[in-house]
Amino acid sequence: MKKVLGLSIIAALSAVMVLDAGTLEDVKKAGILKCGVNTGLPGFSEADSRGRWRGLDVDYCRALAAVVLGDAKKVKFVPLNAKERFTALQSGEIDVLSRNTTNTETRDSALGINFAGVMYYDGQGFMVPKALGVKSARELDGATICIQAGTTTELNLADYFRTHNMKFKAITFDTNDQVNKAFEAGRCDVVTTDASGLYAERTKMKNPEKYLILPDIISKEPLAPAVRHGDDRWFDIVKWTRNALITAEEKGIGMKNVDEAKSKSNDPETKRLLGVEGDMCKNIGLDKECFYRAIKQVGNYSEIFERNIGSKTPLKIERGLNALWNKGGILYSPPFR
Repeated sequence: MKKVLGLSIIAALSAVMVLDAGTLEDVKKAGILKCGVNTGLPGFSEADSRGRWRGLDVDYCRALAAVVLGDAKKVKFVPLNAKERFTALQSGEIDVLSRNTTNTETRDSALGINFAGVMYYDGQGFMVPKALGVKSARELDGATICIQAGTTTELNLADYFRTHNMKFKAITFDTNDQVNKAFEAGRCDVVTTDASGLYAERTKMKNPEKYLILPDIISKEPLAPAVRHGDDRWFDIVKWTRNALITAEEKGIGMKNVDEAKSKSNDPETKRLLGVEGDMCKNIGLDKECFYRAIKQVGNYSEIFERNIGSKTPLKIERGLNALWNKGGILYSPPFR
């Protein structure tokens, strides 16, 4: 009986694997990419007054839609809070999760998902009212801290305070908006999340100039898109779309000059990237111009970064770690070869 049951379980798991193995076909059949995003985080994923989604995570999904469906507009954005995001991916409600989500060992191994390369290197920070007179996180002993539930932020916070023999009182909320409304209302002394999120949320406050983001960074938060386990081809597509955006920046190829590069460049890797030579797109089950379309319609990594969170936006975030590896950062793509 145990043997039969074991075989039944194996058969059931195999059936699930077969089901999951068709994400590309499912997306093509539906004619739309279902992308899980944040419910509202300026610079990363936020809907404007007309319902148009904008942000770095949003533009990544548009690039993926251009790669797979030929049109960056063929995306359905599914807003998810931190608690909902993994269930939505695991259940098939979305095809890809692009929601400022940290790649951790537990998530990568125990939740049945794969992370497809870092889109933004971040770290957890703290924001306080300037009137509090605090200049460092080491001065926060005994503080009341607002925090979003279901995030790595909770765990990092506990680790940091325990390491430094400090105490705190946490007030948890389900959404970013709830966290920041409570913080503005004075229910807590401090708000903590990824530093990029602090810069984003500060822009939404009534008096942003009253708040200070402390210099302390207490964690590594590599934010990456994710897909379900069991579909290697879809994982490759999602991963190499990210790589194409980074390589395009490295090669100096963007929306305005991609056609010229496609017709005139003598650089072998550029030719492979844009489908002039080689089988880069064919290797992942797509037509030869798949990556060319992403660059043409959405832009390279630099264009996406500067458009959404760069120095000329309200967030005014410098490239820092997210600069290319040959320009002082750690952003890096494997070669197109």
